[in-house]
Amino acid sequence: MTNTTDSQRVETLRWRGDSLEMIDQRILPMRFEYLHYTNADEVAEGIRSMVVRGAPAIGCAAAYGVALQALAYQHKEKTVFDAAMQHGYEVLAASRPTAVNLFWALQRMKHFHNAQSGLAPLELAAALLTLAHEISAEDVRINRAMGDHGAALLKDGARVLTHCNAGALATAGHGTALGVIRSAVEAGKRISVFADETRPFLQGARLTAWEMVQENIPVTLITDNMAGHLMKCGEIDAVIVGTDRVAANGDVANKIGTYMVAVLAQRHNIPFYVACPLSTIDMQLPHGDAIPIEERSHDEVTGFGTQRWAPLGVQVRNPAFDVTPAELVSALVTEKGVIHRPDLAQLAQLMRQS
Repeated sequence: MTNTTDSQRVETLRWRGDSLEMIDQRILPMRFEYLHYTNADEVAEGIRSMVVRGAPAIGCAAAYGVALQALAYQHKEKTVFDAAMQHGYEVLAASRPTAVNLFWALQRMKHFHNAQSGLAPLELAAALLTLAHEISAEDVRINRAMGDHGAALLKDGARVLTHCNAGALATAGHGTALGVIRSAVEAGKRISVFADETRPFLQGARLTAWEMVQENIPVTLITDNMAGHLMKCGEIDAVIVGTDRVAANGDVANKIGTYMVAVLAQRHNIPFYVACPLSTIDMQLPHGDAIPIEERSHDEVTGFGTQRWAPLGVQVRNPAFDVTPAELVSALVTEKGVIHRPDLAQLAQLMRQS
């Protein structure tokens, strides 16, 4: 456990000795703690229970989960090692269905694993850990590049609405949507943030607000149903969010409530930007209707923590994500540049060039 609260030094995931540590984001901002992970099953449960969340961070966690599984079985016979690794890939893949970075990271680890299958388990485990470290460091570089491109979209003095948390806590560092805001501030622009609370898990109220407060970036917390009113009153200049998966035609899956914000932004002629690493673009899915939408526990809607406010016996829906059609997206901000009014042709060209 650590008591530091300087988000500039916070590592959402960090390697210590021979294990992975991840900030328990379920208890922020009340407590700041790292939890300890030693194998793929434990990491999968950490992803499933939202100890770690945010598509890039989930991808990094999955990569480390593979490496941990290899380290845990590196002294076993090859047949035992191979069986354990197959289990590790399967349990991690089943942890959350919507964030495509999870599958991207697992495929990258598995492709490397298969290419190096002639190595002894001890050597292969070391090589897989090196690749996991590389994936994590690469994520920070990508977020920095996205931040530089996206910062140009925000004018000095901009009041920016964001939904959910797409900051350092959702990545290996710097953030996607909040990374754009951070980069704009680093460039000398005066940026202020409106953070939707983001029901039902309160990622905006608990995590985005916490990150902004730590860095002295002006932030105002609002409930999800206040955004339209503030837009109508002329108090919001731009919206920027992250994403868990982008379909080939530019449709965007993000935290539930994002679609509502995008519709409101269009109604009030406010640009709606999506910060999107290339690893989040899924060219195998033709449109957003094909994106699997995770349905989470009813308990997240009927109360929070130990507090319950809904009556026993009530029926509940709890889709964790929704899909925003491409026509509502003003631009995708990627590490390769800004794609205005994204569509199939632009995304296909972007992916061919990467």
